[in-house]
Amino acid sequence: MIDDRLLCTFRLADHLFGIEISSVQEVLREQEITRLPLASPAVRGVINLRGRILPAIDLRRCLDMEPAPRNQHRANIVVRGTSSSSVSLLVDEIGEVVEAPFSAYERTPETLQGRARDLIEGVYKLQEELLLVLVIGKVLRAAYS
Repeated sequence: MIDDRLLCTFRLADHLFGIEISSVQEVLREQEITRLPLASPAVRGVINLRGRILPAIDLRRCLDMEPAPRNQHRANIVVRGTSSSSVSLLVDEIGEVVEAPFSAYERTPETLQGRARDLIEGVYKLQEELLLVLVIGKVLRAAYS
């Protein structure tokens, strides 16, 4: 039997997403982003996290969503990337850590189209809404392509 999962949740537009809590290093308020010329469209720039320079990945871009409104404050979820590097994921709003029961899990629906289909592992049916689970490795590969 597969155990329940702990997921760090966040919002992008009206959607609730989650990533494995074991991938999360820390959660930050909005950080100043320094733009990078010639970076892929999903890489908004870099942030300085206590002397470490981390790429800032716009998850809205990765998922082919509309850009965030210009005046909207965004948050950062710092995740452990491949090898020992970390990256910052730009999200609209930080949620809670949720224990998602295996019994509420379903694979990604066949009707889901576009890039999101490749990046979403599955869906949890929570009491009030659906929680879409992202695969961090695939998200990072998509961001840099």
